[in-house]
Amino acid sequence: MAKLHPLSFIIGSFFAANSYAMTPQPDPDNVGGYVIERSEIIAAENAKTLDPMYDVWAKALATASNTVVENIAPGLNTNPDNVKRVERVFPETEWNYLTQMAAPEYTYTRFLRAIGKFPAFCGDYTDGRDADAICKKSIITAFAHFAQETGGHISIENISDNPLGLEEWQQALVHVREMGWSEGQPGYTTGCGQDDWQNKRWPCAEGQGYFGRGAKQLSYHFNYGAFSEVMFDGDATVLLNNPGLVADSWLNLASAIWFFLTPQAPKPAMLHVIDRTWTPSQRETDAGIGYGFGTTINVINGGIECGEQNKDKGQPVNRIRYWEGLVANYQIPLKSDETNTCWQQTPYGSLNLNGATDVLYTNWDANWKYYPDRPGGVSFECELVGFQTAYSALVAGDYEKCVANFYGSHANWPAVRVVDKLDPDAGGGTTDPTDPPVDGVASWEQNKVYTGGEQVSYKGAIYEAQWWTQSDQPDLGGPWKLIKAATDSTVTPPVTPPTDDTVTPPVTPPTDEKPTPELPADVAVWETNAVYNGNDKVSYQGKIYQAKWWSQGNTPTAGNPWVLLP
Repeated sequence: MAKLHPLSFIIGSFFAANSYAMTPQPDPDNVGGYVIERSEIIAAENAKTLDPMYDVWAKALATASNTVVENIAPGLNTNPDNVKRVERVFPETEWNYLTQMAAPEYTYTRFLRAIGKFPAFCGDYTDGRDADAICKKSIITAFAHFAQETGGHISIENISDNPLGLEEWQQALVHVREMGWSEGQPGYTTGCGQDDWQNKRWPCAEGQGYFGRGAKQLSYHFNYGAFSEVMFDGDATVLLNNPGLVADSWLNLASAIWFFLTPQAPKPAMLHVIDRTWTPSQRETDAGIGYGFGTTINVINGGIECGEQNKDKGQPVNRIRYWEGLVANYQIPLKSDETNTCWQQTPYGSLNLNGATDVLYTNWDANWKYYPDRPGGVSFECELVGFQTAYSALVAGDYEKCVANFYGSHANWPAVRVVDKLDPDAGGGTTDPTDPPVDGVASWEQNKVYTGGEQVSYKGAIYEAQWWTQSDQPDLGGPWKLIKAATDSTVTPPVTPPTDDTVTPPVTPPTDEKPTPELPADVAVWETNAVYNGNDKVSYQGKIYQAKWWSQGNTPTAGNPWVLLP
């Protein structure tokens, strides 16, 4: 897993900074496509991934092999260390005390196996934190949420339905499947079969239902697919083809532990709220989001249960009541800055974190900024974003898949093939023996790719590329700038581009040839250097386009961020 760093959004620049050494070459096996060396992909990812928190997240999602997990049983000396810690701080007697109403599919052995799959749950700390105390608090937090998600919710006074007089916080894990659903029923198939990246990555199986199962009530094909990848070495199809395993095996509890450990950036992982590995950003602090059980509610279901309007709503009130009952019973110490409630917090879904430099994101998406030194101005890079995409920054290899557009999620992205090593002769040509190098600068080759800053000699003069170029004759200007004139006075110097701070793009798109007075008042003729915001309308080549987001220099006919209006 590469290290990552906080993402800063830089908006308003026509030319993006050339931060990474990306030098795509024409693909000899695919006309119009490009090849990029894997070392450049790795360097670009590493440059974006410097913050150590990403390593913490990746470590939290590390898993043990299923062979090891399925040999776990209570009391075995061969059990992993984190499982032995659970047996010590939460023995089977405590499990039985909290699961007297539980469905038989939930067992202590399966609980231990679910934890054994994820060594970070109840794992060790090397900085002096009390691992046993954090482990116990993590388990109690999980049970408070189990009691809400899959609990019996039967009053202690209801003797007929609750003859043992159990507290509601003792009624966790009653349901293994969502009420009203059973195996063999297709359902929760919203989005299945569509031509989108989610179906390419997590294809629904015919006749299967992706309704809620397990302690977390895992639902929908994209969650089953993502969980399956973690459980089965990247194979999404195991649970997509057999979702019933999330009810009938130790996966019924592993799904909840997985959710407990997984950050849904910008939301942190619940574990890191509890053990304080996470540090709230300034905007989160300003929104009332800090340490305590209330933030774990915001992580799970903040849009429905958090905020002033939900202060007296049944779901968060129940969760908090179960948490407080469990904390009192198990004497869990709380710090003064921990808050049990989230009614005073802004739900994460309503929190605007755009532009915040102290917030980390965990998904890759295409970088659509303009790079004058690359073919067509395309970045050939991906950047971190605060919404779900086809590619996770916590999954090894996903950055390369993003650059190569593996799931076809980037519209109008060039065809990219990643290779271990570029052929040094690829795209090259034969040096003209009648045009020798000048001052040690190699002669220009017609078929070779040059990027900004590279120099060539041509007909006795020296030129420097200002952006990506191939087959552009140096003495004709364009991407080439004259550095040293030839001593032969018959050599005509090229037309030199402007020397001010604004670099002229390599290809100037045609202007709209059909502006007419009949255009609506809110439609302007598209201009190369104009800045457009989301919903702005322009005319281009006789048609009207609307911007979906901020844009500058993006030709409307090229697609994103422009959409053609009817």
